[in-house]
Amino acid sequence: MSEVTPNSNRLKAKDFITVGIFTAIIFAVEFVCGMLGFIHPFIVASYVVMIPLVGAIPMMLFYTKVQKFGMITIMSVLIAIIMFVMGMGYLGAPLIVVAGVIADLIARSGKYKSFKKTMVSYGVFCLWICANYFPVIITAESYRKSLIDEGYSAEYCNNLFLAINYKTIGVLLVLCFVFGCIGAVIGKAVVKKHFEKAGIV
Repeated sequence: MSEVTPNSNRLKAKDFITVGIFTAIIFAVEFVCGMLGFIHPFIVASYVVMIPLVGAIPMMLFYTKVQKFGMITIMSVLIAIIMFVMGMGYLGAPLIVVAGVIADLIARSGKYKSFKKTMVSYGVFCLWICANYFPVIITAESYRKSLIDEGYSAEYCNNLFLAINYKTIGVLLVLCFVFGCIGAVIGKAVVKKHFEKAGIV
């Protein structure tokens, strides 16, 4: 039996590199889906479906490489920083980080080997997507004005606030979780060999 050393659960350089690589991939997925939002505001609302599904494959591959607590949490912090730098502000940062920490804890509770826990973990992690909507909801008036100043039509703004508001955010959060779980199943099927090698069942 191999001896567990005190440092065995500490993150190493390769772990940080892995987190960095997959965070970049997830941001690329978010960016591409975000570009589609320029077409119609209802597409913005559909991020809760698109991003969990499209991002599931790289995230499921990432989960096969997660063996220590902190990797998912660090990814969420990096996403929060990127969102801030890209102009989404800090309003959604608490949700992003909290979702990451809880997702990390759930995955750890399954010793990073239980796919059921991985599926739920990813579903919770996907809640970060709704951070995109916080500026729309919390700073509605100034956000509408900024959209008009940027050249968006009144119709676009009306439809955006019709789809995303205090009344719909609960539904959007639920959809994030549900499609995150669905995406996890699809993602696992795609990277099945990696799951087998990692011993995740």
